[in-house]
Amino acid sequence: TKSAKKKKNKLKNKNKMGKTKVVGITGKYGTRYGAKLRKRAKKYEISKKQKHFCHFCGKYAFKRRVTGVWDCKSCNITVAGGAYALHTSTGLTCRSTIRRLRETREN
Repeated sequence: TKSAKKKKNKLKNKNKMGKTKVVGITGKYGTRYGAKLRKRAKKYEISKKQKHFCHFCGKYAFKRRVTGVWDCKSCNITVAGGAYALHTSTGLTCRSTIRRLRETREN
């Protein structure tokens, strides 16, 4: 009976998918598209799925609703941002330029 139980356990384990240690969220692509592209996609998909910091309520509650639209689950604020990240490098540059011009106008 012990050998029969071992055989059943082996059959159950064969049907289960293995966990990915290195590839993570891009395991769904298998061996397609090349390693470098999968690593780049992994960076973007992790940034897309994680919660981001909300400067309005001070919590990590921003989640991506659709491409470029981010919602805070805590304070119910909707913000336009990047496709994969809440803040883009271009947006940060634009924000600092606007702040600098505003300060020069006030002085």
